[in-house]
Amino acid sequence: MKRLFALLFVSLASGLRIFAQVTQEPAPQTQPQPANPTPDIKLRTTVTVNGTLREQTPVPVTVWPEQQIEETPGTELDDRLRQFAGFSLFRRTSSVVANPTTQGVSLRGIGSSGASRTLVLWDGIPINDPFGGWVYWDRLDPYDMDRIEVEPGAPISVFGDRAMSGTISMFSQPEKRDYADIDVFGGNDGTVDVSGAYSNLWGHWGLSLHARDLTTDGYYIVPSSLRGRVDTKANVRFATSGMNLDYLGAADRLSIHFDILAEERQNGTRLTHNSTGLGTVGANYTHSWTNDEVSILGFHTREQFHSTFSSVSLNRNSETLTSRQTVPAEELGGAAYWQHHQKRWNTLAGADTEDIHGTSYDYSYSTRVLTPSGGTLLQHGLFTQADFKIGPARFFGGVRHQFTGQHGDTFVSGNGGVAVGVRRFRLRASGYRSFRAPSLNELYRSFRVGNVLTEANPGLVPENLIGVETGADWSSEKTRIALSLFHYDLNDLIDNATLRITPTLILRQRQNFPSALSRGLESNLNHRWRNWNFNAGYLFADARLSSGARIPQVPKQQGTAQLTYSRPATLISFGIRSYGLQFDDDLNQFKLPGFAALSAMAEQHIAHGISAVASVENLLDRTYLVALTPFPNTGSPRLWRVGLKWGGQIR
Repeated sequence: MKRLFALLFVSLASGLRIFAQVTQEPAPQTQPQPANPTPDIKLRTTVTVNGTLREQTPVPVTVWPEQQIEETPGTELDDRLRQFAGFSLFRRTSSVVANPTTQGVSLRGIGSSGASRTLVLWDGIPINDPFGGWVYWDRLDPYDMDRIEVEPGAPISVFGDRAMSGTISMFSQPEKRDYADIDVFGGNDGTVDVSGAYSNLWGHWGLSLHARDLTTDGYYIVPSSLRGRVDTKANVRFATSGMNLDYLGAADRLSIHFDILAEERQNGTRLTHNSTGLGTVGANYTHSWTNDEVSILGFHTREQFHSTFSSVSLNRNSETLTSRQTVPAEELGGAAYWQHHQKRWNTLAGADTEDIHGTSYDYSYSTRVLTPSGGTLLQHGLFTQADFKIGPARFFGGVRHQFTGQHGDTFVSGNGGVAVGVRRFRLRASGYRSFRAPSLNELYRSFRVGNVLTEANPGLVPENLIGVETGADWSSEKTRIALSLFHYDLNDLIDNATLRITPTLILRQRQNFPSALSRGLESNLNHRWRNWNFNAGYLFADARLSSGARIPQVPKQQGTAQLTYSRPATLISFGIRSYGLQFDDDLNQFKLPGFAALSAMAEQHIAHGISAVASVENLLDRTYLVALTPFPNTGSPRLWRVGLKWGGQIR
């Protein structure tokens, strides 16, 4: 017990220490330039809402229970979620070494960008970055997750803005009576990963604490044949801690959430690095009657991000600092909703609001000028959603009215659908309209990666999607199959447009592309027999701009498969991920060839709650491209980890 609390204390202290280091540089006291409020993200939603709707929605919802999360190899949670076909970040790079601003997530081939087109929720609280929309995946310990739900598309109105291509909801482990666990891992490239948790119950009250500390030397992201004196390993060290305090009454429930993150990264050259310190506090209160439920949610996030940028010579032997950025951001959000349930129908109505402040302070080393750019986003929305059952069919409908905060504009998005159960089959069809407003990052923050400079654009307008899909699900005691056909019309899609290419610099700017189209099919299979479990997924997405060029960062085909052998004391899992050709630019000049990567993990129970774990990613040490800047950047080499896990009641 003493050792457990010592681990939690040390990790928390380490997190506070790094947090202090990365936030100690105060934001320059320069008055920001005036800016019109612009819409960014919607909230939300609560655990109760998500838990209710995932059972009754006209799209396939993939649910990963705790066991499936643990049996999927991967250092970070995004590495494991790549086993879901259609999940993609801006680049095909693990968050272990990726710049945080490239960790925006999307689903179903709509096109990844630094700003997510998918809403990510953790215990009902949105964790998309308030300034840029990306996700800090190292906040989320895979071993602290109870389940993950992935819902593609926008079939309900409860979720707005960043849920344009879907929603990913993650739920922490529930409290247990006087329970603790400790995980200790070590691996190649100097990787050390230590985490611990403690939870207890006292009557209706539950408390859980969690902390994690990871350090890795990382790896080179430029191939050895092109590497110069400026190239170093890309790496990360971070510490994160969290707490959940819950009151679990029969009619009243209260959940209080708090977490902090501090991370430092080297970005692959001697002069480029970034660091982040952030903290979130949130609370959710719910009161239930026989057929009704009222819930109130509130959260507050504060963050400070630092980053440096450089220019690298063609032979990669010299490097010059070009700029540094300091980006403080703050987000305050809240929501209230009411649900009513009857035997054949359900209805939900609610309202939400959000206030974001963020400024990018950019210092140019060539002009010696500090330039602030940013603003305030204040938006709010009203929504309602209902479903009713007639015989074997259930019908769905909803609408959201969004006050964007941009010049008094509003946006109305609606949805409708039907699902029909016929024996083991479930036939479904739906149509919906969704949108995503430009983030403060896209509006006001320019950045440089290698010799590619991307400028901000304060004139951006929201992008929107009109989607229709149909499909069928078949399930038995041991087998589940889901097949979906989808068609997405995209308007004003925000992406990086190439303006000029020279031998030393590629200039791009974020722009609204007039129209784009993504259409294809998605399939998922799960089959269990005896001690074996097989999962497979496939996505075909023909995603194109109106010019005919392919949407950047979207492969036409991708597939995954995983085979797991499980007994009470033994677990062995093998997985494969395969991606087709994709492009790194809007002109389709920079090709990123397709590739396949194997992974494996094994866990063996030893005694008294102790298990030995070994895992390896990119088992065959396959070299593959993840970016062209225009120098090629490669993905992770073979990464292995071994360690011990202990969990059990202390008394």
